This record gives sequence, C-alpha cells and structure tokens, in this order.
Amino acid sequence: MLSRLDRYIFRQLGVALLAVTVALVALIWLTQSLKFVELVVNRGLSMRVFLELTSLLLPGFAAVILPITTFVVVQFIYQRLSGDRELTVMRGSGLSPWALSRPALLLALLSMVAGLVLNIWIVPACSEAFRRYQFEIRNKIAAFLLQEGVFTPVSEDLTVYVRKRDRDGTLHGILVEDDRQKDNRATILAESGRLVPTSGAPRVELENGSREEIDRKTGRLDVLTFAEDTIDLDSGNKENGQRYRDVNEMSLHELLHPDPAVTPARDFGKLAVEAHRRLTQPLTSVSFTLVALASVLTGSFQRHGNVARPAAAVLVLVLLLAAGLAVSSLATRDMALIPLIWIEAVLPGVAASLMLFLPAPGAWRRRTLRAAAVRG
Repeated sequence: MLSRLDRYIFRQLGVALLAVTVALVALIWLTQSLKFVELVVNRGLSMRVFLELTSLLLPGFAAVILPITTFVVVQFIYQRLSGDRELTVMRGSGLSPWALSRPALLLALLSMVAGLVLNIWIVPACSEAFRRYQFEIRNKIAAFLLQEGVFTPVSEDLTVYVRKRDRDGTLHGILVEDDRQKDNRATILAESGRLVPTSGAPRVELENGSREEIDRKTGRLDVLTFAEDTIDLDSGNKENGQRYRDVNEMSLHELLHPDPAVTPARDFGKLAVEAHRRLTQPLTSVSFTLVALASVLTGSFQRHGNVARPAAAVLVLVLLLAAGLAVSSLATRDMALIPLIWIEAVLPGVAASLMLFLPAPGAWRRRTLRAAAVRG
C-alpha cells in the first residue's frame, strides 16, 4: 500500500511524465512528418490519409523516448522537492532512501512495462501497417496524379502525358516516356486507355498505340504497333514492385528465429541485436531512474542546492546512451557480444542502487539518532 506521501510524490511524477512524453512525441512527430507533407502539397494526398499514415509512427517515438523522459521527470521532481526543502523534512522525519525512492521506482516499473508492451507488440504492428500503407500510397498514387494536358513524373524514370481524361476514367491521347530499363528506353503512344486497380502498382490498359525504341546496335528506330497493351506505373525496380519487410516490422519470435530461406545469414546478427534491444531498452527506465535518484538522494545537503550532481547525472545518461549505441553496433558484427547489451542496460541501475541503498557504515545509525532527536 502506498502512503499518502507516496501518492503525493507519485502524482507529481505521473503528471509530469505524461506531459513531457506527450510533448516530446508530438514534437518528434511534427519534425518527422514534414517529409510526408510533399505528398499532400504536390501529390494531392488527403489530410486524413496523411494523419492516418504519420500517426502510425507515434508508438515508435514513445518507445524510444520513454526511458529518457522517465529520467528527466524523476530528476526534475526530486530536485524540486530538494530545493523546496521537502526532502529535508522527509529525511528529518526518519524516512529512509528506500521510502523516498519508492514512488519513483513504481513509476519506473510502470514505464518499463509500457516499454515492453510497446516494443514487443505495438511498435512492430504499427511499423508493419505504416510500411504497408506507405507502399500502397506510393504505388497507387499515380491513379489520381494523371491530369489532362500535364506531363506527370510518376517516378524519376517514368513520365506520363494524358491529353484528356473522362469522368469514367477513360484516358485519351496517352504518351509514356519509359526510361526504367536504361539500355532499352521506350516511348509509348496510345489513342486511349484506362487505369486498372491492382494490389500492387497501378496499371494502364492501352488501346491502339505503338511502342518506339532505339536499337542500340544499329541505331535504327524500331516501332511496334499494338491493338492492346498493358503497362505498370511503378519505378521498375524489384524493391518497389515487391515490398520487403523491415526489421522493425518483425515480431520477437521472427527476430530470434529467422527463416534461413528468407533471411541471409549475414543479417542474423542484426536481427538478434534488434530482439535483445527490444527486451533491454525498457529496463533502462529503471536504471536511469536509479541514476537520477542516486544523484539527488545521496551526498550531503546544501542550502543553496547542488548543481554538480544533477549535471553529473545528465552526463552519465548521455554516456549510457552512447554506450548503448556502441554496444549494439559491436554486437551486430559479433553475436558473442550480445550479453553486453543486457549488461549495459542493467549494470548502471545496480551501481546506482548500491550507492543509494547501501550507505557508508554508521551513516544510517547517525541519521536515525538525528531523527530521534528531532522528535524528542
């Protein structure tokens, strides 16, 4: 059961964590979604589709910043309690470091659970939905891009011109400049055609036209006339015609047990590191919280505050984040180093716990005697 004091501190921590996390996620979403604004401004994408697409990025942002915001909130709230002398009163009443740390540790545990749920289930599902949605938009966007009397660059190497477009979707006076095959560029002309929806790239069925190509060997113009023909409006690359799953879309089981028939052996280390990162990243919420608590609750009290310890805690956080990136990079090259990912996530919390909950010999007895003297 939480005491009234625990609820008082936990309420401040919870509100602050929610506010800071939401604000930072919104800020990151705003900066990252700018790259998709071009689809709205130049490609005619609706605002509803834009919001649906970019909102799928939010869980990933939250999972990344949650341990950091937990550290920031714990550091700030406890530093403010110390500056307002509230911690001094609590210590004077005989509360141990464990009792003072309990609300923050409860918040860290909730943050860790939320991080695990995000990393293991929600983020992979949202990443897969985002990639699939993005793939469909990029491959079907030509269906509503084609305008009358405009040379429309469907991709870098495919341009389409339509003289007239009927309300039923029939196209008239079609010209296609197809440079997708660099050694076999073609110009396609057709009297009419119609867009055909497919599960992949949009397709145009052409009627009564010709295909003109330059023979590279003879330099002559080859013309092939046709009554009916079909052309796909994609970039012609295998990657765009077929969507490959990204590592962020894979489930934890797929990362730990990759299919050798689909995944190259050189990528096994990358998948294993991603799996262990998903499991260990939430643990850093607890480790970072203990680092913040150790910076505030250890050491002697100073009337005008202490800037050195909070600054040292922030520096430790930056070093831990850098160490996490370095360890992940090394483990990707050598899977034998994967245990370092767990050590890097857990060891700072263990070290901070020893500093926080195992004070120097005789310190706790002197603190108890001072508290008894205050009550006496």
